[in-house]
Amino acid sequence: MSESYKVALEQHKGKIELLISKYEQLVAVNMRLRENLQECRQELAEKEQQIRIYNIRINELEQQIDKLQLTGAFKSSASDIKEAKQNITRLVREIDKCIALLND
Repeated sequence: MSESYKVALEQHKGKIELLISKYEQLVAVNMRLRENLQECRQELAEKEQQIRIYNIRINELEQQIDKLQLTGAFKSSASDIKEAKQNITRLVREIDKCIALLND
């Protein structure tokens, strides 16, 4: 083998070793990114579950508020009759508006 072939062969060998090294680095980076992605997906799933739980709790609290407001609207003593009538009138108007919206 001539000297020029040996030099060319060594150059190609060096380039191939460099490519293999870069490939191994990229494989390692890819593995780390896949692990990171899996961790992020797991964290996202946990956060979505927490959001579902919070939304359920918020709905429960909103229902309790509505019940308390409705209960408060119908509580009346001798001195609160006028206010109770106004609350009932307001509720009836709101119901009428809702019915009108449903009919549109």
